[in-house]
Order: sequence, then C-alpha cells, then structure tokens
Amino acid sequence: MDILNAFVALLNFVVIPGATYGAQLALGALGVTLVYGILRFSNFAHGDTMAFGTAATILVTWGLTAAGITFGPLPTALLALPFGIAATIALLLGTDRLVYRFYRRVKAAPVIFVMVSMGVMFVMNGLNRFIIGVGDINFVDGERFLITAKGFRDATGLAEPLALRMTQVITLVTAAIAVALLFWFLNRTRTGKSMRAFSDNEDLALLSGINPDHVVRVTWMIVAALATTAGVLYGLDKSFKAFTYFQLLLPIFASAVVGGLGNPVGAIAGGFVIAFSEVTVTYAWKKVATYLLPESLAPEGLMQLMGTDYKFAVSFAILVVVLLIRPTGIFKGKSV
Repeated sequence: MDILNAFVALLNFVVIPGATYGAQLALGALGVTLVYGILRFSNFAHGDTMAFGTAATILVTWGLTAAGITFGPLPTALLALPFGIAATIALLLGTDRLVYRFYRRVKAAPVIFVMVSMGVMFVMNGLNRFIIGVGDINFVDGERFLITAKGFRDATGLAEPLALRMTQVITLVTAAIAVALLFWFLNRTRTGKSMRAFSDNEDLALLSGINPDHVVRVTWMIVAALATTAGVLYGLDKSFKAFTYFQLLLPIFASAVVGGLGNPVGAIAGGFVIAFSEVTVTYAWKKVATYLLPESLAPEGLMQLMGTDYKFAVSFAILVVVLLIRPTGIFKGKSV
C-alpha cells in the first residue's frame, strides 16, 4: 500500500506537472526552432510574443464571458484562442514588414537579427504591460478538476490523494493536436515541403522557384499560433503575468538547444528534458521517501536539492553543459 501511495505522490507532484510543463515548453521551443531553422536567427522576442497572444486571448475571454458566452466545463479561453492567434499573426507579420524585412534585404548577419529581436522584445514587453497590466491574472473558468483528491481517496482508499486539474489534461491534449498538425503540415503539404527545402538550402530552394516571401509569411503565422497556444496553456495552468513570459525565454531556449536548435523533434524532446529536470530537482522528495523507507530511516529534512525560486537555474546549467559538450543538441540541430 505504501508503494502505491508513493507512486500516487510521484504522479501528483512530478509526472503530471512535469508532463504538463514539458508540453508547454515544447510548443514554445517549436516556435523558436522554426524561426532559427527557416529565418536563421534566434528570436529573443518569442517570450513576449507568447505574452501578447495570451493577453489578446484574455481580453477576448473577458468579452465573451461579459456577453454570457462560455464553454461549459471547459475554459472559455479555448473559444477565445483563435482570436488571440489572429491578433498575434497580425503583430508578427506587421513586425516583419516594418523591421525584419529590411535586414533580410541587406543580408544582415545573424547577430544583427538577434540584436534587432532584442529591441523588438523590449517594445513588445512594454506593449504587453500597457495593454494588460503587470498583475497576476487568473482567467480559468469551468470545471477546475477532472479528478478531485476526495473523490480519488473515496474510490481507492489510499492515504495519498491524486488531483488532476482540467487545465493539465487540456494542455496535454491541445499540445498533442498542435504537434500532430504541425508535422502533418511540414511533411504533407506543398507549403510545408517548401519551408523544409528553404531551411535545408536557401539558394537551391530559390532556384527551384520557391517564393521566399511566402515562406517567411507562413513561418511567422505558424510561430504566432504556436506561441499563443503555448502562452495560453501556461496561463491557464498557472496564471498570467506579463513578466513571467520574459522569464520563460530561458527554459524555452534551453529546450530548443538541448533538443537540437532547428530540429522540431528535438524541440519537443528538449522541452520535456528541461521540464522534468526542473521539477525533479526542485521537488521535496521527503513524502515519497517516507512511504518507501522503513520508519527508522525516514528522512527528517525535505530532501529538496534546490528551492523552486531557483528552478530557472536548472535550465541555465543544462544549457551551458550542452553548449560546451554537444552544441548541436540531442538530435543534431544546427550548431550554435
């Protein structure tokens, strides 16, 4: 029975939160890796792009709920998500037209694009704070739990409860659908194949008649959809605060680099590697150890390697180690 209790505790505090957070990081890292693989620069404005898309979704969510429109047991934000994606697409296409296109025409070096993206990041950061404010916003409605702690205890008789939030299930399902649609698009459609060809060899793609402007536009549209979806899922699972998404830039970039920058499969794998690393290092293992060990060996301390306030240090450490040992990442993306 104690083994089952330990397993439930592990599910409750490590496996489910890690998988949920990993799915959110994977979607964010996919956007970063698409920009790097196709447009050939590291987009430091990606975190604030996620924040903008989430803020737009929140505003539409408020409008829908004020009009009496909800999504039943599911969060109304899911109904507002397409509008948030549309707003983010407009923002990114406008930014590309006003800013990035000039540097593409003059064939600026990648480091120039990185510096420009940092400028865009600060502008977006200020825009987000102006639009939505700086406080924490909880925009979850509908059913909160799919499995409640009390219901699980009553059904199983175990001492350790399992609580499964609706937002965690929504995150995993939505992320799986988004990833499946992305890979279908890249591998099955003519535009997706053009994007892959443009990423592999730009000169040869141009000789083949591929329109680079069309590839750029579609890339930004996909990045907008991924960034907004990742941002909304993260906000639903936790809460929305504009500055938090700026901080998320580190684990998102770490996910992309660890998996292999420019490799979509690597971005997904890297997201889960970073997420589970952060969760396992910052989790207090005392409860699990107490269930598994004899009472005489039960730990007195929390058995926590690092406080949750320092979880981003885990991402940074992994990022540094990968850059030093294997800069192409797990799946051999483009070297950084």
